[in-house]
Amino acid sequence: MNGPMESLGARAGAVAAELARRGVVTEVREMPASTRTAAEAADALGCEVAAIVKSLVFRAPGRDEPVLVLAPGDRRVDEERLAEVAGGRLERADPRFVKERTGFAIGGVPPLGHRVTCTTFLDERLLAHEVVWAAAGTPRSVFPVDPRILAEVTSARIVAVADDDP
Repeated sequence: MNGPMESLGARAGAVAAELARRGVVTEVREMPASTRTAAEAADALGCEVAAIVKSLVFRAPGRDEPVLVLAPGDRRVDEERLAEVAGGRLERADPRFVKERTGFAIGGVPPLGHRVTCTTFLDERLLAHEVVWAAAGTPRSVFPVDPRILAEVTSARIVAVADDDP
């Protein structure tokens, strides 16, 4: 039997399987062009950059636990606000840390299905959209989802960490 997941690459297929396991009804799509950046993804999908979910991995200095921030594609994360909600200063994780902890490379980090559990924050601005698009494990794969469902299935804390200026 050939289904949509069977036509996906291994990483995107694993994300699709994890979404299904968590009860999320959606379709992982592999795009013909890169969706590595929010702007590339919005262009490929024909949507606003604000409806693209950036999955940004941070770490607390001296600790090996990843912190995942799900932010709108048109905004930067205010790291001072993030420190306040996270209970201490965080720094951007380097590509090696991201790959080791999540199992995915920067530009394709999905909001779920990581090697280790990530403390997750979802910026409240994403809730302004009925549907947002998130990475699905590769720089060319994405999936649509209601941001409230995304917050629920990732156990994300909804916070205000995006800069006010796009």
